Amino acid sequence: MVSRPRERETNDQRKEHMNERARFRHGSPDGYKVLLELDNYINNCGLELPLLYLIYLRISQINGCAYCTDMHWKDARHAGASENKLALVPCWREAPGFTARERAALSWAESVTNLADGHVSDAEYASACAAFSEAEICNLTLAISAMNLWNRLGISFRMEPGNYQPS
Repeated sequence: MVSRPRERETNDQRKEHMNERARFRHGSPDGYKVLLELDNYINNCGLELPLLYLIYLRISQINGCAYCTDMHWKDARHAGASENKLALVPCWREAPGFTARERAALSWAESVTNLADGHVSDAEYASACAAFSEAEICNLTLAISAMNLWNRLGISFRMEPGNYQPS
């Protein structure tokens, strides 16, 4: 059997694949409201917003959510993060310029996000506990879980990146 070369997609076909499928906030307004209430809690739980934006950016990069990556890059810049720091988020372990608290949060965020790799280790938990109180670990884990949920919505419904502007 001879295989035929795969035909290249046209620009119109690519656009068709990337059309937004549904708007969660319109399709499930009560569910959207609950998620916004959760975000409001997280934003006011005492964790620093610039730290949250860094972990949101990293989680969104891991999950491949273009909409959330765009959003949280802009949020982090708006909160004062440098372009250089944001460019180094994917390789934060090797990069200078991240505080011990940011490194602990990024490591915890990666472990909680990458559950397909196995359970979060006791060593990882101990490392996070060295930088965060028990309440902060709980709220940080809640923030990580919420971002993973938003990523799944963004990816599933093909939310289009680029138009978000920080307030």
